[in-house]
Amino acid sequence: MAAEENECPGLTRQNSELMRSWELEATLTNRTLRFVLRLEQQFICPSCGGIVLNPHQTGCGHIFCARCVRAYIENGGSSKCPLDSIPIKSEEIFQDNCCKRELLNLEVYCTNAPDCTQRVTLCNLQDHLKACQYEPLRCTNSGCSDTVLRRNLLEHQRNVCSFRLESCPHCRQPFLTSQLQAHQKTSCPEIQVPCANKCPQMIRRHQLQAHADECLEVETDCIYKNYGCTFRDKRGKVQVHENTEFSSHVRLVLESNTKLEKQVEQLQQDMLVQQGALKDKSLVVSNLDRDITLCDSTLTTLQRSVEEQRVRICSVQRELRDLRGVLGSELNEELPNLRASLDSLRQQVAVTESLREHLGALEQTCQRHTRLLDIHVEQLQCNEQRFRQLESTSYDGKLIWKVRDYCHRKEAGTPLNSTPFYTSRSGYKLSVRAYLGGDNSGRGTHLSLYVTIMRGDFDSLLPWPFRQNITLTLLDQSGSKNHMSNTFTPDTSSDSFHRPTSDANVATGFPRFISHGDLEAPRNAVYVRDDTLFIKVKVDTTGLEDL
Repeated sequence: MAAEENECPGLTRQNSELMRSWELEATLTNRTLRFVLRLEQQFICPSCGGIVLNPHQTGCGHIFCARCVRAYIENGGSSKCPLDSIPIKSEEIFQDNCCKRELLNLEVYCTNAPDCTQRVTLCNLQDHLKACQYEPLRCTNSGCSDTVLRRNLLEHQRNVCSFRLESCPHCRQPFLTSQLQAHQKTSCPEIQVPCANKCPQMIRRHQLQAHADECLEVETDCIYKNYGCTFRDKRGKVQVHENTEFSSHVRLVLESNTKLEKQVEQLQQDMLVQQGALKDKSLVVSNLDRDITLCDSTLTTLQRSVEEQRVRICSVQRELRDLRGVLGSELNEELPNLRASLDSLRQQVAVTESLREHLGALEQTCQRHTRLLDIHVEQLQCNEQRFRQLESTSYDGKLIWKVRDYCHRKEAGTPLNSTPFYTSRSGYKLSVRAYLGGDNSGRGTHLSLYVTIMRGDFDSLLPWPFRQNITLTLLDQSGSKNHMSNTFTPDTSSDSFHRPTSDANVATGFPRFISHGDLEAPRNAVYVRDDTLFIKVKVDTTGLEDL
C-alpha cells in the first residue's frame, strides 16, 4: 500500500491528488477486518475481492479499490472493466467520497479480537488501536526485540526485559540488567575485593593501588639499599629488619662516607691539574694582548689617513664657497621667493604637527571612553540576565522552559540548563537539564531530560531526602494537546535526593525520554516549531507545608 503514495502515470493533477494513499490502509496492513453486519457487495472490489478502503469510480460507474485502478491505468488504454468490458480511461476516474463515508461509518470488531471485545466504526478503528490494551507492541528498550501486549508493556519494561537499566547497588551507576553482574564482578569501583598480595583485608577496588603502597604483604627493599643493604622481603619483615639491624646499617653508611671522602680527594687532585691548564691558557691570553697592541698601531695609521682626507674635504669646501660668490648675484634675485616658500612650508608643517597632537589626544580620549562603554555594556548585560532570571523564576513547583535554536544546539551536543525554580518561596530549589542530542543510552537517538536538586537558602529547614513526584512533559504546539509526559518517584536512598553539599546534586531522570524520530516528526502533534520546543516540569507539592 505504501506504493500508492506516488501519483499514477497518466492521471490528471486532480485525480493524482485523490489517489494518495489513505492512512487507514497502512494501519490495516496484515490485519483482518471483521464487520459486525454482513458487508454489502458494493464495498467489495470486483477486481481483487478486497475491501474498497480507498474507493475510486470508473467512467462505467463501477467502484474499485485504488490499487486495482492504478494497475489498470499503468496498462495504458488497453484496460477494460472486468464487469462490462468497457475501456477504463484515466480522465474519467474519480474518488467516490460518498461510498467512502458509508464504508467508514460501518461497525467493525477490533482487530485484536477475541481478546478485545470492543466494537467501533471503521473511521475510529485507528484511534482505538492507539489505545487498545490488547495491541501487540515492540519493547522500546534498546536491543530488545520482544513483542508484548500494551497492557503488559510497562511491567515488561520495568521488571521483565533483560535490556532494562538498573542501578548498581554499590556505585549507583545505571547498567543493562544483563551486564550488571559482569560489571560487579570485574569493574565496579565500590565493591570490596581481596588484596592481591593475600593480606586478610578486603579493599574497595578503586583503593587497591593506595592499599598496595602500605600493604605489609608487599615485597620491598630496605631503605638502606643505596648504602649497600641487599635485604628484600615483605614490608612487615623489612620494617623489623630495619629496626633490628641498625648497627650494621650504620656501618654501611660509614663505609659509604669513606668512599665519598676518597672521591673528594680525587676531585681535589683533578682540580690541581685544571689549575695548571689554566696557567697555560693565561700565556695564550698574553700573546693575544700583544696582537691587540699591533692592531692599535694599525688603527693609528688609519686615523692619520682619515685626517688627510678631512684636509682635502676642507679644500673642496673653500672652492665651493668661491663658486657660490661668483653665482651670488644670480641667487640674490630668487632668494626672497625661496625664503617666502620656506616660511609657508614651515607654517603648514607647524599646523600639521598641531593637528597631529590634537588627533593623538582625541584618540586617547576615544580609547578611554570605549573602555568605559565596554564596562557599562558588560554590567548592563549582567543586570539584564539577572532581571530575566528573576522574572522567569517560579515559586509554585512548576516551570515551562522555552528552548530555542533546537537544531544548532542538538548538533553542538552540549547540555542545557533551565533557570532554577522553587516549590514555594521558602521551598526546594530545582532545575532541568536537557541533552538535545541524547546522553548515556540515549546518545544520538533520543532527547534526554533530567532534574537536578540545587542548594537553596532554606535547605536546613526542609525535610530530607526529597520525596515529591516529578513529572516532565514535552508540550504539543499544534493545539491538539498530545503532550508527551513521564513521571518518576525519587529514590530516597540515592545521593541525588539528599540535601545538597555543593551547588547541585547529580542530575537524575530519563536518558531516553523521546526518540528524535518521534520528537521531530510525530504523527498527531508538533513538538518542534520555529526551531523551538517547550518543556514543562511539575513537582507534586502534596504534603509540603509552607514555612
